[in-house]
Amino acid sequence: MKAFPNLPILEAIPEVKQQLKKHSTLLLHAPPGAGKSTLLPLTLLDEDWLGPQKILMLEPRKLAAKSIAQRMAQLLDESPGQSVGYRVRFDSCAGPNTRIEVITEGILTRMMQQDNALEGVGMVIFDEFHERSIHADLGLALCREIQQILRPELKVLIMSATLDSKMLADQLHCPLVSSEGKEFPVTVHYRPGTDLFNLPEQVSLAAREALAEYPGDVLVFLPGQGEIKKTAKYLKERFPDIAIFTLYGQMAFGRQQAALLPHPEGKRKIVLSTAIAETSLTIEGIQIVIDGGFMRSASFNPNSSLNKLVTIPVTQDTAAQRTGRAGRLGPGHCYRLWSKASQEKLLPFRQPEIRETDLAALALELHKWGINDYHQLEWITSPPEGHWQQAISTLEHLGAIENGKITPHGLALHAIPAHPRIAHLLVYSQEIGQQTLASDLAALLEEKDPLPSSEGLDINLRIEALRRHRSTSAGYRGFDKIEKIARAYRKILDIAPSNGPVDGYMTGVLLAQAFPERIAYSRPGNQGHFQLANGKIAAMDKKDGLAQEAWIAVAQLNEGTAVGKIFLASVLSPADLKPMIKVTPRVYWDEQEETVLAVEEWKIGQLLLQKKPLKSPDKAQTTQALLDMLRKSGEKWLKFDEKVVQWQNRVMSLRVWNGTELWPDVSTGHLLKTVDQWLAPYLTDTKSAAELSRLPLDEILQSSLSYAQQQALNALAPVKLGLPSGSMVRISYFADGEPPVLAARLQELFGWRQTPKINDNKTPLLVHLLSPGFKPVQVTRDLENFWNQTYHEVRKELKRRYPRHHWPDNPWEAQAVSGIRRKK
Repeated sequence: MKAFPNLPILEAIPEVKQQLKKHSTLLLHAPPGAGKSTLLPLTLLDEDWLGPQKILMLEPRKLAAKSIAQRMAQLLDESPGQSVGYRVRFDSCAGPNTRIEVITEGILTRMMQQDNALEGVGMVIFDEFHERSIHADLGLALCREIQQILRPELKVLIMSATLDSKMLADQLHCPLVSSEGKEFPVTVHYRPGTDLFNLPEQVSLAAREALAEYPGDVLVFLPGQGEIKKTAKYLKERFPDIAIFTLYGQMAFGRQQAALLPHPEGKRKIVLSTAIAETSLTIEGIQIVIDGGFMRSASFNPNSSLNKLVTIPVTQDTAAQRTGRAGRLGPGHCYRLWSKASQEKLLPFRQPEIRETDLAALALELHKWGINDYHQLEWITSPPEGHWQQAISTLEHLGAIENGKITPHGLALHAIPAHPRIAHLLVYSQEIGQQTLASDLAALLEEKDPLPSSEGLDINLRIEALRRHRSTSAGYRGFDKIEKIARAYRKILDIAPSNGPVDGYMTGVLLAQAFPERIAYSRPGNQGHFQLANGKIAAMDKKDGLAQEAWIAVAQLNEGTAVGKIFLASVLSPADLKPMIKVTPRVYWDEQEETVLAVEEWKIGQLLLQKKPLKSPDKAQTTQALLDMLRKSGEKWLKFDEKVVQWQNRVMSLRVWNGTELWPDVSTGHLLKTVDQWLAPYLTDTKSAAELSRLPLDEILQSSLSYAQQQALNALAPVKLGLPSGSMVRISYFADGEPPVLAARLQELFGWRQTPKINDNKTPLLVHLLSPGFKPVQVTRDLENFWNQTYHEVRKELKRRYPRHHWPDNPWEAQAVSGIRRKK
């Protein structure tokens, strides 16, 4: 065995071992380059608690998993597959004597599904946990359940470089070990801010300065493959003597390895990388980092069932992780393409993937585990409820779960290492004899489009190109990885490859099975616009070969704001959609027709193919449709006239004056919420707006009160009040219990000494005294005081304005009149 290199993690290993003897879960915080990913697992192989069992170590990316396994094997003077091996999707290198398996995170869940107790495994290490992938979160939640129920002795070690470790340790109730490390100092240079369009130029300017001022190779962080290719082209023209390497997930492993090693001719190099280089990878010779300041994140919209890849500013922990790459070999420099002021405004930590992505695969895993409610597990971060419900809906539609339990079809989907939609496409293909087409299509769906969009949006062109590549080994290099995945799917389906002609309509059928909400029908006038089955609108260039098709199945699109953009699709025959058509009766309120309609709808998702009138609609359903509508917009269709409003105000005033025990809430909002309780019996033969407007709402509402309440209402809050003149005048009530108003001409109140009261003589009215022309003269709550103090002043004005009317000196004894009494 080779001697272990003297890396900083060695100083923390004694405490790690001591804590693992006493605790089943441990959190280790160590900076980048400390050696936690390579040295630490090797030093634990001889621990008593491990015995002959193996260690599983999770890495977020394939390249890191394979590179770390190779490095550990090298430290043991062995080849990968002996004491140390790896296992990633569709590739493994491990043997019967393997003690440490470095695996990608999704592999752990499948291992636990096959053996719920993880027998033979003594420790699970979650490396780079700060990346917070959904697989790591799920794996940790399931490991903790295994510890609690089946194997309390199972060790779990969580390792991170930038996570808020103290908070996580408190949440997990576990000890925290920190390795200070011996990172070399990194000088940070801030630059003016940039945008995606100007990234190549800004990277070039920073690289020119760095290459001239400081030694070492350069690592540039860019958000995605597109920006990497543009920047590589830009730099090759400006730095012909510098070796330009690219590094991203879709590259072949051999080309990725070339970017990690020193240049064979000793040239200085610039490595343009995605976030793949943030992890445990060591890139030889890097002493300079240029951070573009952006990263890609998949954001899932549960309303559209679509993931949208968004470019966002880096977080502070990501920036720190990237900066650390410059200080692994010696003092380094990091150029941040943003200002120091902008640095302070960055979010401190990245959002956990479980909060933002599609949860269909996670939900299927939990149902396979025997859990149909995510609340049953202890999460570091819980899944969003909306995303979870969308995932359940997707799995139910695929037939993977039913009544909260996984179905035989769901078990078949779970057996395939793919997203449930892709797995459903592959399983369904066996029913229609299209396995070879499905394996090619599934591989293409999982990878970046290998052809430029200028080739057209028809995914069948890609399948044909893949088959040409397979038969002649000629074509775009991007097909190598796609063919590797297709080969793995063919192995699962136990079929041979096919390089024959492609039936585009069958491609459409398979896509429709995987993405039924993306079945699309051309809009009137077309122009490349399509109505998706989920109700959204998506478009393509009207000159594209698929733009004039009546029906298509969309393979890739982004949702956009108003109109989504289609990237890949296939022609689709409506005749092939018959098994997916649902014919359902529907009774609903039609806003435009202003009536209840009863129809039979033929739909795929939200795509309405046709509808026919129902001959004998159920009256109960008609009533229910009315009630549903009235709860939402009843104020528009029910006649809440002044008579009804005054009835409401009378009852509501009594609630205020006398308490709410006897009197119900008859506010409009509450009445509409409870419309089924008081109005439903009167809707038996009603279905249109005209019929609703003819309902005697005041009588119906009065009838909703008990007989005793009706009597009390009329007695305590009368509609009208008799005046000394013999007239009956309406009282105006207010919902908030303000004093009711009695408005009457002054001459009709002669002889009325006391202010009238209602509500069992407890509530005085507010009297509005009017002129003979019904103009306001005075407002008072004290009639006696008005006659004594104010009347004589008012009399002078009224006498001047209405000289033909009688204005007596003594209003106490004058006769009240309802008409006009001329003065004598």
